[in-house]
Amino acid sequence: MIDGPYFVLTVLGVLGAGLTAGVFCAFSTFVMQGLAALPPAQGVAAMNSINRAAVRPAFMLVFLGTAVMTAVIAVVTFVLWPEGAVVELLLGSALFLIGSFGVTAAANVPRNTALLEVEPASAQASDRWTSYVREWTLWNHVRTVASAATAVLYVLALS
Repeated sequence: MIDGPYFVLTVLGVLGAGLTAGVFCAFSTFVMQGLAALPPAQGVAAMNSINRAAVRPAFMLVFLGTAVMTAVIAVVTFVLWPEGAVVELLLGSALFLIGSFGVTAAANVPRNTALLEVEPASAQASDRWTSYVREWTLWNHVRTVASAATAVLYVLALS
């Protein structure tokens, strides 16, 4: 059983992973569908605006803070090796760091950066927008599942 400060770290990990999963789930289940229904020029402009707004303290604190928290949990787990919770804690940490943070850095952010270079009213906007929505959403599903699974695994580690 984990307790003390380690318990608090894990609870914060559950909270951060759950909040991150919620944001990603909203995008996967209705935000991207709503944006995809717009004409390409409007979709590109709206997504670019969202991408600029996302890099603000509120979301970055949750997302980056959770990445740091999951890394700390992984290190502390290796040091303390708590009885009965090692698999859940290490797997949960790996899922978030690779499936959420890693996928964001390797798949979603590069697509966001490329979309920022597209002039919404240009001819290429239509072609780029269709593939962007499909690819970005696919990778976002991965982030959603990884973040939610992290929260579940951390909860299991607490019980």
